[in-house]
Amino acid sequence: MLTLHKAAAALPKPSRSRMCEFLRSFGFDPGKLFLHKLILGIETSCDDTAAAVVDESGKVWGEAIHSQTEVHLNFFISSRTGGIVPPVAQQLHRENIQRIVKEALSTSKISPSELSAIATTVKPGLALSLGVGLSFSLRLVDQLKIPFIPIHHMEAHALTIRLLNKVEFPFLVLLISGGHCLLALVRGVSDFLLLGKSLDIAPGDMLDKVARRLSLIKHPECSTMSGGKAIEHLAKQGNKLHFDIKPPMQRAKNCDFSFTGLQHVTDRIITQKEKEEGIQKGQILSSAAHIAAAVQHTTACHIAKRTHRAILFCKQRDLLPQSNAVLVASGGVASNFYIRKALEIVTNATQCTLLCPPPRLCTDNGIMIAWNGIERLRAGVGVLYNTEGIRYEPKCPLGVDISEEVGEAAIKVPRLKMEI
Repeated sequence: MLTLHKAAAALPKPSRSRMCEFLRSFGFDPGKLFLHKLILGIETSCDDTAAAVVDESGKVWGEAIHSQTEVHLNFFISSRTGGIVPPVAQQLHRENIQRIVKEALSTSKISPSELSAIATTVKPGLALSLGVGLSFSLRLVDQLKIPFIPIHHMEAHALTIRLLNKVEFPFLVLLISGGHCLLALVRGVSDFLLLGKSLDIAPGDMLDKVARRLSLIKHPECSTMSGGKAIEHLAKQGNKLHFDIKPPMQRAKNCDFSFTGLQHVTDRIITQKEKEEGIQKGQILSSAAHIAAAVQHTTACHIAKRTHRAILFCKQRDLLPQSNAVLVASGGVASNFYIRKALEIVTNATQCTLLCPPPRLCTDNGIMIAWNGIERLRAGVGVLYNTEGIRYEPKCPLGVDISEEVGEAAIKVPRLKMEI
């Protein structure tokens, strides 16, 4: 018997697709038997239409995404409004969602009947965009008679790292994007303590506005890039110390952020340089790379200092282990490698480990939504068998806010050399 067991173990294991075909040939539904649970994740919170199929082992079976970046850039050129245009985003989601979901399922070689549940972003985000994803998902859930898992967009970003690494709770997460800037302690799948947030705009929004003010869309190297990507690209050619731009909120001993002041200071510098160079607004400054480098450096220093204080606070309160604590940086702005380097300086100084999802998983995607569905399915949290009354929420806080408690602790942060 032992010999037979060893021989069987040596045989190649059938692929999942072959196993599924075998079960179907006998009239069985693979998704509802002993195979891994399969979740379809759908993301439409802003300007990307995305879908993915992920199983409970973390394997991505198929994904698809439609980016609206170029459309909104072209809309900016014609209308001068800048940013995401909600009605345009809504229409593009409507035009693409069915195709994207079909593509994700087709790539995964999974039929809809094999899905265990559907997970969809319902909060926070642009109301018009969220509505498209939710309506489509509810129709599909009703048709397939499977559970629905509503997803908090920022929680999904926070937990993406657990798809790739064995990260145990608790850990600290920094979520930085075009719409959000949050520092939170993650204690469980749906257990978050908010340590700090932006008091005005998000860093990605600020970088986009600076890029528009610099007219980087007219720069030959940046014409197809988003604002943040254009700043990062151009900053490599500039001197970060050419302009003296101070980080905001230096006297506030909390973990909150502010980026509006930085935007205004930069705008004044650009206006002054336009006068000095004798060019009109909308033309490319010769010092554009220096401005991009200075803004990026100041942004990185500001984010790093608030994160440093959050780590010290959590360790003082025994909310994180004293050694080998984990800091996760995620969200679109976390794909900026300069900002990552600044965070590495902080984690090295505090005996922590910095983990970042790859850039493609830092920006909005269907994989993180499907994975968050898996996490919730495992934990038995937020899995709905009755979707009556489910609504999208454009504004929704993350976890329990203890930012005032952090401020009251008034922790002084040691100065670190940001030599990047």
